[in-house]
Amino acid sequence: MLKEITLGQYFPGKSVLHKMDPRMKIILLTFYIVFIFLTKNYISLAIMGISVLGVIILSTVSPKLYFKSVKAIVFIVLFTSALNLFYGTGAPIWQWHFLKITESGINTAVFVAVRIISLVLISSVLTYTTSPTDLTDGIEKLLKPLTVFHIQVHEIAMMMTIALRFIPTLLEETDKIMSAQKARGADFESGNFAARIKALIPILIPLFVSAFRRAFDLAMAMESRCYHGGDGRTRMKVLKYTKYDFAALAVLAVIFIGVIICNIKFPAALRSGM
Repeated sequence: MLKEITLGQYFPGKSVLHKMDPRMKIILLTFYIVFIFLTKNYISLAIMGISVLGVIILSTVSPKLYFKSVKAIVFIVLFTSALNLFYGTGAPIWQWHFLKITESGINTAVFVAVRIISLVLISSVLTYTTSPTDLTDGIEKLLKPLTVFHIQVHEIAMMMTIALRFIPTLLEETDKIMSAQKARGADFESGNFAARIKALIPILIPLFVSAFRRAFDLAMAMESRCYHGGDGRTRMKVLKYTKYDFAALAVLAVIFIGVIICNIKFPAALRSGM
């Protein structure tokens, strides 16, 4: 299961998305997150969903990797949707004692599921098509105005990127530790909840030790290379907006206009009930 999680990995390529400025990709991701929560009917939701599929195709990254990123959160999606399914208002379509399913609950469950899956996919596109170095530079550039308040922007961007970069590494390390413990006779699936939590201790301790060891090695490597933060630091690659960035911004603007028009034109039809 842990091997299925691909969040934080970068896959080199020559697609349009790989050539885009990381700042623009972060900005577009932020706007997409806002837009998808502005959808009020199935037409506008379909527009946002189709746009995600288009971005995935443009990334030229294998669809199997995106499937893995979604597969890792299937339980969360189903659990969240199931909860919303029984919390709808209006006349019940099906009812058993205190449990009832309404049209509003079904709409809410569908919207929640599509939104979560879309957010995971669009976030995966960012990490799949952006190297950790470019991502650090992009975050630092976008947060640069905060330096007026004496906030260490470079350090914040560096920590965020390192944390994202080491997610796959820690997951791989966890999988190795679990396999080693199972080979020694450890059982992580039987017993009650308390027993299962107790069985995780042989995993957590070596995982923390390994994580601290990696952090120490990384700190020593940065110090040996005379790393002293972002003050006076130059970059080999200077970030510049290109035609691809402005084209993507224009497409997002068209999508946003389409969502707003659908919300206004179909105020009562295909409502989500949210």
